[in-house]
This record gives sequence, structure tokens and C-alpha cells, in this order.
Amino acid sequence: MLKFGFGQDVGIDLGTATVIVYIKGKGIVLREPSVVAVNKNTGDVLAVGSEARRMLGRTPGDIVATRPLKDGVISDYTVTEKMLKYFIKKVCGKSIFAPRIMICIPSQVTEVEKKAVIDAAMQAGARKVFLIEEPIAAAIGAGIDIAKPCGNMVVDIGGGTTDVAVISLGGSVVKTSLKVAGDKFDEYIVKYIKRKYNVVIGERTAEDLKVNVGCVYPKIQDSEMDIRGRDLGTGLPRTITVHSSEMLEALIEPAMMIVDAVHSVLEKTPPELAADISDKGIYMTGGGCLVDGLDKLLQEKTGINVMIAQDSVSCVALGTGKALDNLDTLDGKTK
Repeated sequence: MLKFGFGQDVGIDLGTATVIVYIKGKGIVLREPSVVAVNKNTGDVLAVGSEARRMLGRTPGDIVATRPLKDGVISDYTVTEKMLKYFIKKVCGKSIFAPRIMICIPSQVTEVEKKAVIDAAMQAGARKVFLIEEPIAAAIGAGIDIAKPCGNMVVDIGGGTTDVAVISLGGSVVKTSLKVAGDKFDEYIVKYIKRKYNVVIGERTAEDLKVNVGCVYPKIQDSEMDIRGRDLGTGLPRTITVHSSEMLEALIEPAMMIVDAVHSVLEKTPPELAADISDKGIYMTGGGCLVDGLDKLLQEKTGINVMIAQDSVSCVALGTGKALDNLDTLDGKTK
């Protein structure tokens, strides 16, 4: 077990799909799915993270495997608190000192949602809680120097939300957050397969399709994947072959919602900063940006060069970790 003394700091990327924990001086120490299996009758937590994810859609009536975060915010406060407590204990061991924790949040959450995150972390054992906006953390994690007086555009596509922000002098000048991201892509795949094949598939199968053959820009070579689902006509299991050209049909609508959000932020960006973005390009971070062709689609629609950040999945956690160095000077939201 990792131990640390007084003043040790922890950064948490509290994602809708994945929780990544960073410890100052150690780097990323934990990466687990944001899934918790709870006994409905007693309220006891039976499994958290990878073990709980394996139970999704496969539990008996009295056990529920759920994601306590939806669209980037806490939807089940009690379960989130238990999940945080579990992860903090896992990385901290039996340390007698409570850690200071920095958690990243979507750029447009309400005060009530912010308070829920702070309270859950305090209840889970934090000494002090700081919040950082996801696009700012993502920009720092992508290696952008956000302190300079020039414009940088970051599009952070996570599991629950997509955050688009123009950053200059360490803050967001123009920003928007929409509840269209990785999970929404999965939903559209489930609906498409049901509509086209009359077959019902689960979340995990939809995610496998997205990762393996999903695309939002025409591929040179069509790829395919066999999946199993339940035929609605017969009620029996059925295997179907799905092509990437079909995934393009299924995913283009949510992808265009993200493109439109980027467009609207660019329209509101001051001319000087817009010129900077035109020169430097747009940075994409988050696991959702890895859907095949999303960068090409955005580049084609905006006419601006689009780059996917190195280790895009961990950008927000790495940025949160780097921001821990400035905890003592931060005048952010604290408790």
C-alpha cells in the first residue's frame, strides 16, 4: 500500500466512465471504471471499479451494478462517496493523515453540483478539497503553457461530457459543456442496432463496437465485427455482423453535435485569440476523442488543424496532478 505523510496531495479525475488517481511525486497510481456494485437490500458495497464493471448487466435482482456519475456530475451521492472512500483508501493505505484532494469537474456545472463533489470528497476522507475545470486540466496535461496571453482551444471528450474551451492567461475565455460524449455514442449504437436489426445489445457490446469498428468519417477500408444480442422477434440470442460504414451512420449525429459546439465557441472567441487558434490548431483530449475520424471530421468542418494530445485518456488526470504543485497558491474553490 502507498503511504504518505502530512501535506501529500492527491489529484482525482472523477470521470463518468473512469476514475484516474494521481499522487504528487508518484504519478498515476490508479485507473478504474467508475462502477459500483451495491446490495439493494443492505446498501453494502460489494465491488468497485473493474470487478464491478464485469457485473454490469449480469447481476441478480438484489445486486445493482451502477455508475454513480452521469453526464459528468454526481447522480448518486451516497454511492459516489463510497466509491471515493474506496479509491482513496486503496491508494493511501492506512495513512493517519488526511490528504488534500484536487478534483476536476466539467466547465459548466452548477454551484449545487460543485458542492456535491466537495462534500462527497470531504466525507470520503479529504482534509481539503480543490476543484479544477476539466478543459484547463486537460490543457495542462497536454503540455500547453496556459499562462501565456495567447489563445489555445481544447476539446475534452470524456464519457459523460464534452468540454470545449478557449484558454488564455490561465483561465477560460469562452467555454461550453455539452452532455454528448463517449456514453452518448454508445447509446446511439444501441438504438441503431435495435432499429436496423431488431436486436438488443448491452452497453458493453456497444462500447466494443465503438472501439473496434466505430468511426465518424468514411474509412478507406470497411472493417467488420461480429456481435451477439437478443433478437426482439424470437427472444433468442442472435449473432450479427456490423460494418464500420454502419457505425458511421449511427455515430455521425452525436459527432456533429460536438462539431457544432466547437463552431459556436469559435464564433464567440475574440478575434485575436481566434487568430492564435487558427495558427496553433485545436487540441483534442479525453477517451472520447479516439473514435476513429473525429479529428478529421472536426478539421474538415472548421478548416483548422486538429491534433489529438499524447496520452489523451490521461490528460485531465496528468493536468490535475501538475496543478497540485500550485495548491498552496491556489485561490480556487476550497472547503
